[in-house]
Amino acid sequence: MATLSSLSVGGTSPAAAAPAAVCNTYCDARDPASSTQDRVPVTASVAGRSIALHFDDTDAMGWASIDNGGSGDHVWLDRSMDGGRTWASGSRLGDTAVPSGGTGWRTQMYNVDDWNTRGVGALRACGQPAGGAIACTPWARTTWNAGSRSTAAATALMMSFDRSSKLFGGNGWWTAANALTAVIDNSRISGMGSYTYAIAETYDKNIGAQGGQFRNEYLDDTGWWGLAWVDAYDVTGDSRYLETARADADHMQANWNDTCGGGVRWSTNGNYKNAITNELFLQLNSALHNRIPGDTTYLDRARSEWNWFRNSGMINGDRMINDGLTDACANNGQPTWTYNQGVILGALTEFHKATGDSGLLTTARNLADASTTRLETDGVLREPGEGDSCTGDGPSFKGAYVRGLGTLNRQLSDHPYAPALTRWANSAYDHDRNPLDQYGPHWSGGNGTSDYGCQQSVLDLLNAATG
Repeated sequence: MATLSSLSVGGTSPAAAAPAAVCNTYCDARDPASSTQDRVPVTASVAGRSIALHFDDTDAMGWASIDNGGSGDHVWLDRSMDGGRTWASGSRLGDTAVPSGGTGWRTQMYNVDDWNTRGVGALRACGQPAGGAIACTPWARTTWNAGSRSTAAATALMMSFDRSSKLFGGNGWWTAANALTAVIDNSRISGMGSYTYAIAETYDKNIGAQGGQFRNEYLDDTGWWGLAWVDAYDVTGDSRYLETARADADHMQANWNDTCGGGVRWSTNGNYKNAITNELFLQLNSALHNRIPGDTTYLDRARSEWNWFRNSGMINGDRMINDGLTDACANNGQPTWTYNQGVILGALTEFHKATGDSGLLTTARNLADASTTRLETDGVLREPGEGDSCTGDGPSFKGAYVRGLGTLNRQLSDHPYAPALTRWANSAYDHDRNPLDQYGPHWSGGNGTSDYGCQQSVLDLLNAATG
């Protein structure tokens, strides 16, 4: 992925200030001579000098070195707590000069993470020949919380968890629900629970936001959050998450109306009926039924939803699902976004668990056969009109697709979609990843940047390929 490395030198110029020392197993400014390990993941060069970032993975610390230089050359570390976007609080750590008569030198060791403030960090090594230009390595981190492909991707995603807003990307809403879901799923699949603190922090900080209980005027947003809290309930057993999921489902039910014969409208400000809102409604109500002993209410809603959806016309003749319905209640022919093809797979799997109807899995399999064939290009899943950006809504779509496909694949005894999921995961890992385990939009590689939408999608992919 050619331009992901640009993140290593981008970001906001730091202010000159003395950084606060971080203490984990050891405190900042430890002598590298005390280290029993020396792994060099990334290097850079400038004016004939070699700059290297060194890691002690056991103690999760790093140091920088400069070689083949001369007196007056400087070397230091930068430390970022947001994936290399900014580093004002960790600028020029251990800045030191090559001694008189020397050709190289090194900094002291500094912590990558700040475990006391739940800062998930990254380091880079920088050097400057005397009077010359600055060069820095790409950002990288130790192997702590990165023992597998998926846990490394989860750790990189957590670099985008804003410690103030408690949302991914600072102010993401439905996309933050998807990112949180990917992290929760990874904790269950990998067994690494290091980031489950994000569940309660997100909930406590945002329970009163917008319409309260994670509801707002967009009913698909509400559905995403409802499913995130079902997931949270599953891993924690905390009933408040299930109660919020119920409140979200009830809010969606209140926006079911007779336009086009039924279905939940996309927004409280109109009557547009679209696929994603109703797929989420089916999955959420089915999931609630499966977790509430003696329930009939949510099961009845799920039945009504599926009866309406399958006859709505949104499933086209190619067994692909278009975005929604026209004012005349016909298929609007809008793009077959990946998430519309994937959420229905998870929804039908959950509905099957609620009803025992094996025909639902047959339908899901027919839909999955169509989408895995039609959406694969160059050996990977591609979004219709896939661009190079990782911001906005679209980058999260593929993650929702593979999450649903993975759910169906686990339910089917022959696991028919494991080869595709593995193929896509291998391609992304081999071609679309930088030294910080950040991923871009194109799983076959190519131009692109990285941000939490793309990172969430790849984490969903790696979860699905593993689970």
